[in-house]
Amino acid sequence: MAAAQSISVARPVAADPYAAHIAEASQRFGIPENWIRAVLRAESAGDKGAVSSAGAMGLMQVMPDTWAPLRVRHQLGRDPYNPHDNIIAGAAYLREMFDRYGNVGAMLAAYNAGPGRYDEHRATGRPLPAETRAYVAALAPILGGAAPSDAPSRQPAPPPDWRDAPLFVQRPNGSQSAVTPSSDPQSGDLFAAASEPDRR
Repeated sequence: MAAAQSISVARPVAADPYAAHIAEASQRFGIPENWIRAVLRAESAGDKGAVSSAGAMGLMQVMPDTWAPLRVRHQLGRDPYNPHDNIIAGAAYLREMFDRYGNVGAMLAAYNAGPGRYDEHRATGRPLPAETRAYVAALAPILGGAAPSDAPSRQPAPPPDWRDAPLFVQRPNGSQSAVTPSSDPQSGDLFAAASEPDRR
C-alpha cells in the first residue's frame, strides 16, 4: 500500500461579495474604492443587516433621514438593506460630505456624527463625540492622502419637462429667433382686393 502523501490544498480566498457594488459606486461618485471598503468595514463589519442603536441601516450604516433623499436622488430601491443600494447611498453621502468639507478627516467626522453636529463643532468648538473622534482616528490613516477624482458625482439627469422648453427656435449659432411678419406681405394672387361693398 502506498503511503499517504500530505498534499497541501490551497483554499480559494473568498471573493468580496460587494466588490462589484463598491467598484460601481467608486466610478459613479469618483471616490477611491478603499474609502468605501474601509467605511463599510468600520460601520458594519460586512453585515448587510446591521442596525445601530441610533437606527442606522445596512452595510454603510445610513440613517433613515439620510437614506430617504439619497434613494430618490439616485433612483435606488425601497430596501435600505439591499447591498447594492446601501453601498451606492453610502458612497454618494461620502462624496457629498467630502465636497462640502474638503478633506478626509472632516468628511469622516460628518459621515459618522452627521453634518449638523460637525457644523456645530466647527462653529462652537464643542467636542465631537468620543465615538466620532475614534472613528476618524482609525479611518483617516487608512484613507490616506487619496482624494476623490475631480469628476463631479454623476447623478441621472431629471426627465425633460415640457414647461422648460424654449418658446423660440434655437439656431445652431446660439441665436434665438421668432417668426416675425414681413412688413411687405408677398401674398401674390392669394388674396383679392375687396371691392366697394354693395349698398343695396
